[in-house]
Amino acid sequence: MGRGGASKDRSDGPERKCISTGEVQPKFGLVRFVVGPDQQVVPDIMGKLPGRGIYVSADRAALEQAVKKKLFSRSAKQQVIVPDGLIEEVERQLARRVVDLISLQRKGGGAVAGYEKVKAWLQNEEAEVLIQASDGSGRGKSKLSTPHYGHYIGWLTANELGLAFGRQTVIHGALASGGLTLRVVEEAQRLKGVRKIETGKGQSKG
Repeated sequence: MGRGGASKDRSDGPERKCISTGEVQPKFGLVRFVVGPDQQVVPDIMGKLPGRGIYVSADRAALEQAVKKKLFSRSAKQQVIVPDGLIEEVERQLARRVVDLISLQRKGGGAVAGYEKVKAWLQNEEAEVLIQASDGSGRGKSKLSTPHYGHYIGWLTANELGLAFGRQTVIHGALASGGLTLRVVEEAQRLKGVRKIETGKGQSKG
């Protein structure tokens, strides 16, 4: 199991075909879109909007190809309008979804923030997921390691994590197992695929 990723052997749940890659995969790894009354393509991050779903892998390259090759119109069998900044909107909504889920997990007592609290959770094997801000100090982040058989999320900003934990900024966070943790990991994995992530910023080694 790779760090940051949901388990790849999960097989439950319905599958859908990506219009960009042609691959069939579980819905939790895709982004759903619908065509609104004004013929505009609308991202449906929660998967609850009415209408026939159009699915694209949660991968920036797949989304870019769907836009460039007019695959939304082909799938919808009609001319549709792809708004400017659609991929950026998908990224924004996915980030908001992850932030909201972490916040709910925190309110249920299943998440902590701050270096010392996170360190204690890791030492006591209470942490299932280590979360670190993408724009945090590489040296500081390297002092904490991903839980054994756990997950790592390192592509949310300090401001986004601050929103999740009710603070201005947060660099280190951790999630306990159970509750919404699996959902957080899955949604964070979708965000990772869509978000442009700068490398070489000192991610900690798990």
